[in-house]
Amino acid sequence: MPTNGFQETIESISVKDPRYNADAYVFLRDSLEGAIKRRKKARKETGPHVGAEELLEGFRLHALEEFGPMALMVLGYWGVHTTADVGNLVFNLVDAGVFGKTEEDTVESFRDVFDFHEAFVEPFRPEEPSGGSSATLQIGA
Repeated sequence: MPTNGFQETIESISVKDPRYNADAYVFLRDSLEGAIKRRKKARKETGPHVGAEELLEGFRLHALEEFGPMALMVLGYWGVHTTADVGNLVFNLVDAGVFGKTEEDTVESFRDVFDFHEAFVEPFRPEEPSGGSSATLQIGA
């Protein structure tokens, strides 16, 4: 779909479902494209369909690449707080005729696939020091 038509479609969707910022739909489309490219690069011959888990993994990787430690905040600003929200975005695009689906695809297949905090915050936490010995500073000893 041409970008102009896509933009008009997501503006229409945003009026019907104001929970999500229009940028979330653009980001989702780009995430899908990234998932398809990763599949081709890995030479996986699984057909043109991208299921919920593969799309969510593409969404997660794209968010980490694009926003790094700010991913959780940006997604939250857009109204996207859980994998179920991503499913709602997907099915809003399905209902608008932008994305297709198979009989097996359901909005429920996007629920609780991963925790956003673990996916977008934990990768940037400093590592705990390893080993059993810990150095202590002794003053006046």
